[in-house]
Amino acid sequence: MQTLTALVFDDFETLDLFGPIELFGSLPNDFHIQFASMKGGIIHNHHGVALQTVAVAELAHQTNILLVIGGKGTRLLINDSKFLQTLTTLADNADWVLSVCTGSALLAKAGILDNKRATSNKRAWQWVTEQSDQVDWIKQARWVVDGKFYTSSGVTAGMDMALGFIADRQGRDSAKEVADYTEYRWQEDSHLDDFYNC
Repeated sequence: MQTLTALVFDDFETLDLFGPIELFGSLPNDFHIQFASMKGGIIHNHHGVALQTVAVAELAHQTNILLVIGGKGTRLLINDSKFLQTLTTLADNADWVLSVCTGSALLAKAGILDNKRATSNKRAWQWVTEQSDQVDWIKQARWVVDGKFYTSSGVTAGMDMALGFIADRQGRDSAKEVADYTEYRWQEDSHLDDFYNC
């Protein structure tokens, strides 16, 4: 059993979080999920979703997989040194780090993606890539894998990445079973990016 910690914040993007969570949550014998935020308590996203979280300092389980999501809230967090330090500590201690959309901007700003290949949301591409010139940014990709880091493009790409991660760890049959169960048309080829020119 591996513990996935989703690090959330106010104004996160709904599907960045709940898309991958739906897929990982479909394998309850393999993945335990915990929702964390800096101070704990209720976090609200920009669609008005209220989510109960645990403070990072009070997490009950060691993080094996760190999920870093995106959304409007990332625009403020890139200037929050305490958040970036906490993110760095979580990422350093995790076996795997997965980011969705502009979550990679946070990782880049913290220096976590230095000398790594990564991608992000195409509609926010210029802003994201401005956060660090030490990252090998790959624009045409649904998701990118570099060592323990999985970074995905915009919003729904996080679901394709999550299934790609499950396929890499649990086997393609397991990922396909989850895709079929959720009636999701999985884009299995991480290089096939229909939104490259958006």
